[in-house]
Amino acid sequence: MELAKVTSKGQVTIPVAIRKLLGIREGDKILFVEDGEKVVMMNASTNALLKAQKAFEGVAEELGIKNEQDVVELVKEIRAERGEQYKCE
Repeated sequence: MELAKVTSKGQVTIPVAIRKLLGIREGDKILFVEDGEKVVMMNASTNALLKAQKAFEGVAEELGIKNEQDVVELVKEIRAERGEQYKCE
């Protein structure tokens, strides 16, 4: 458990241990999420990645991607399709 003091301007210094835990560095944005009677603080970048991860959940299975080589092949196919598209224009 960590303790921080609120200044007259409403500012709080996030303790070093918490910054390390959340991967927070100077200039990062912090997200405050209400959860019932408590508020959860998280690194906004991490939250964005988690949302993206959730949005793509199951897509690999739908596309038949099982390993890194499958990803490489998919990228090659897409690049080939786009190359053909640009040749027609």
